[in-house]
Amino acid sequence: MPSSSSGSGARPASAPACPVERACGACQHISVPYETQLARKDKQVAQLFSHVVDASVLRPIIGMDDPFHYRNKVVSPYAPGRKLQDAGGAKGGKRGQKPRHEILCGMYAAGSHRIVPTDGCLIENEEAKRIIRAVRGLMPRFGIEPYREDTGTGFMRHAVVRVGHTSGEILVTLVTNGREFPGSKAFCRELARRCPRITSVVQNVNERQTNVILGNREQTLYGPGFILDKLCGLSFRISSQSFYQVNAVQTEVLYERAIELAGFTGTETAIDAYCGTGTIGLVAAKRGAAQVIGVDTVASAVRDARENAKHNGVENARFVVGDAGAFMRERAAEGQPVDVLLMDPPRAGASEEFLAAAVTLAPRRIVYISCNPETQVRDVGYLRTHGFAVRAVQPVDMFPHTDHIETIALMERVEDAPERSVR
Repeated sequence: MPSSSSGSGARPASAPACPVERACGACQHISVPYETQLARKDKQVAQLFSHVVDASVLRPIIGMDDPFHYRNKVVSPYAPGRKLQDAGGAKGGKRGQKPRHEILCGMYAAGSHRIVPTDGCLIENEEAKRIIRAVRGLMPRFGIEPYREDTGTGFMRHAVVRVGHTSGEILVTLVTNGREFPGSKAFCRELARRCPRITSVVQNVNERQTNVILGNREQTLYGPGFILDKLCGLSFRISSQSFYQVNAVQTEVLYERAIELAGFTGTETAIDAYCGTGTIGLVAAKRGAAQVIGVDTVASAVRDARENAKHNGVENARFVVGDAGAFMRERAAEGQPVDVLLMDPPRAGASEEFLAAAVTLAPRRIVYISCNPETQVRDVGYLRTHGFAVRAVQPVDMFPHTDHIETIALMERVEDAPERSVR
């Protein structure tokens, strides 16, 4: 295998020590030198794809120059800890009253709902982590009790902090067990005073006893209620419910490589299946596709995609609500060809119905982005037996120090191109 690659600059040989590495378990390889991690992931991808591709089409994994503090979305639960000895007989819940228990925040231990208290994290944005701590620090002052899962009582459940990669704008979502938030304006003013980079605070209400973090109701407490950020030169509006990649640095790398492999020349029509809020489709529309059609079953995501297109002045992309497989079958039946299919399915991969529809549509090229190479290999195997050949596989290290690998596979319809390796 060729050696792993990255952008430019030297990477640290190993991470600083993490005091909760064993208790947390989120970063399975934080103590392993980063170059060793990349070499292992290269080997893993090669083994997974060994029975469906020739080794010559495998590209070396693209790692990060600085693989720390890359997560621009940080989520923390709040929960009661040990009982405080000096709390007296206070019942809590009123401003100025001493809390009965310490307030825990951090992350859940792997496979559990046991909070591992952390004031710092080697992969999370440091400013976001500081805001998580600031919320915890303000809760006793405002008489806010943390949520207790076993009884469904308490008020503050989670804080979700999103940091704009290029804009630096920060959105804080406070998830509460009830809508009434006495002193919310004063709470937000003090939070913004302590953390001046905060530009918006939203209250999300979740009164259900569930593992799902966000509820359906919310209101803006401070600022516009969203942030703006740029990705691959395009501006995106990000709200509390928006899907947005947590590692923007590597997302740009991922999308740049995908567009490169798509080979747009200004004449192609592309379908962006599983389009979500339209990120990769809009990048394609700006980077050489003549027309992009995004399809997704989630109506709210399609609305966001349309707004993002309008916001960026992209007129050669449109987005529709619907099943991508059915959309492709209809297009094939109407004799409307497609040059490039962009697909980025969930971890479970694509359904056989979707893949069969893609074969029926018969695009010249398929660019398959995957967050789970195991299901991608299965899907690539199906497409290989139905007239497509793999021309390139590009791994990207989206989540350093973890087991996760993102991969892009380029496939071409066999009758349209001779066997070749795309480098």
